[in-house]
Amino acid sequence: MRFRVSFVFSVLVALPLMAASIPEAKPEGVGLSAERLLRIHETVQSHIDSHQISGAVTLVARKGRIAHLEAHGVMDLDSSKPMAKSSIFRIWSMSKPVVGVAILMLMEEGKLRLNDPVSRFIPEFKGMKVAVTQERPSSPAATAGSPAPPLQFYTVPATREITIQDLLTHVSGLGSGPASSSEMPGIARKPGDTLADFIPRLGTTPLDFQPGSRWTYSPLAAFDTLGRIVEIASGQTFDKFLRLRIFDPLGMKDIFFHPDEDRLPRIPSTYHRAGDVLQKTEAINRLFSTNYFSGGGGLMASAEEYAKFGEMLLEGGQLNGKRLLSPKSVELMASVFVPETFAGRAPGRGFGLSVQVVSDPIAAGNRVSTGSFGWDGAYGTHFWVDPKEKIVGILMIQTDNPNRQLDRDFENAVMQSIVE
Repeated sequence: MRFRVSFVFSVLVALPLMAASIPEAKPEGVGLSAERLLRIHETVQSHIDSHQISGAVTLVARKGRIAHLEAHGVMDLDSSKPMAKSSIFRIWSMSKPVVGVAILMLMEEGKLRLNDPVSRFIPEFKGMKVAVTQERPSSPAATAGSPAPPLQFYTVPATREITIQDLLTHVSGLGSGPASSSEMPGIARKPGDTLADFIPRLGTTPLDFQPGSRWTYSPLAAFDTLGRIVEIASGQTFDKFLRLRIFDPLGMKDIFFHPDEDRLPRIPSTYHRAGDVLQKTEAINRLFSTNYFSGGGGLMASAEEYAKFGEMLLEGGQLNGKRLLSPKSVELMASVFVPETFAGRAPGRGFGLSVQVVSDPIAAGNRVSTGSFGWDGAYGTHFWVDPKEKIVGILMIQTDNPNRQLDRDFENAVMQSIVE
């Protein structure tokens, strides 16, 4: 009797984790061709053979089921260790849409508004200045390898305060260019700094342009600042909020800021592409301290775990009965806030709340449907959600100067496999 009770209890405890997985399906069961899906491997292998990447993991889900999950190449060139489907990747800026969801969850709860000034939560952002760049001083012809003369600029008052929406859409000017970058050494993170320690110091840096006047990518500053706003609005540390409110409800176990010892063997080596040679780069592992949770680029994840996040967005904010957002909030997230005609944007590619939105696939050169949205990571990771075709596509690689043509080739290989 005791055994039966223990068994039943174990099954009941395991049910939430079991339910959290995305079910698998044969390709034909979700309108894909198994034969045509083989072209994904051919595509990735061609980039491996030309020394663009060392290996990859690819995933395609359609209509709520995974129809393709494959590992390609190796995790490490020196050891020739094969890539595994469960490999864990540094997803870098694919962290940003996770931050976007966190902000929208707090918006739904009435704890913040998109048009709130950042200074409502972080007073040091009140009265920020905007850099006006001057011409660099003339100097004798520089010798090869000599440093460029320092950037010269003066500051003027910002015409308005930067808002949460500005940070989400990369139109704030915070950490977006040479003027702000030149000031970063003076406020550099110290060992042990948390978001609470560092982010207020960003308020002393100049904005690179007047808020809302153009689109220029903020690699870390904007979304690290949003992470601090999550902490203040929720009363929880950023990592705890993501774990309790997003990752655990979606059953995302293999996503985190800092790996434990048991996960280290599952993390592929990182590489820099120099011509036709891949050079290993290890310094990347030490970019963030264990006390600093970067919303701009700090997360690591496996393809299958991140797919749960993408599928939640595709299903209108819920997965397996766990609702994070309303469908209207997901629709808002994937709406074009910054059109392709805006200064700094590329043809056919608008920008929403933390995600790029393909507004014109032909102009963009993307083989996806109009309205598809997603984002990339600096080491070559890429994902998109296609609401029209009910597809989530994920590509995981680890090369710091990726040939983004692989993104387009992968999209093409996925889309040509749709047969109904």
